Amino acid sequence: MSATSPLRLLRAAAFAAVSVMLGVGAHAFAGGSVSAVSALVALLFSFGPAHALAGRERPLAVILPMLAAAQAGLHVLFSAAHAAEPQAAHAHGHSAAITIDLGMLVMHGWAVVLAAIWLARGEALLWALIRRFAVRLAPVLIAAPVPYGRPITIVPAEHPVPRYSLTLGHGMGRRGPPGALLTVSA
Repeated sequence: MSATSPLRLLRAAAFAAVSVMLGVGAHAFAGGSVSAVSALVALLFSFGPAHALAGRERPLAVILPMLAAAQAGLHVLFSAAHAAEPQAAHAHGHSAAITIDLGMLVMHGWAVVLAAIWLARGEALLWALIRRFAVRLAPVLIAAPVPYGRPITIVPAEHPVPRYSLTLGHGMGRRGPPGALLTVSA
């Protein structure tokens, strides 16, 4: 099953928003600042590949490396933009060259793993709902309508089902298939 265009756009936008929010949040947590232009460029940077891959259900094995690549790219983008600001070059620990330390890698790694699991579970839920609705609604949407004016005939059953039935109380307490039941029609 593949995604339609509105669903594909929605899924790509969700992925891009999560990627950028993680990147901006991590960068701000580390003491950096992100301009609105950098955030918009980051959103477009994340949206493009996400839209290309949003055509069908993606498992965690695809989402995790894609999110890791997006985080690496966003880190480089935000660090380069932050290093370009003259007053902020020393405040965030970056100079003109982009540096990466172990703490930063660990924090990005945790954020990527947790967000990828969250996105993969949401992805699985979304596609399960789509499949369920498709199974439930397909017969309703595909059913051929009865032509107007054509009479509907009801075929009687061979053995009429009684309207009311009484079963013996002691027959219900035992395990296994029911024995002979006494039924009384009203």
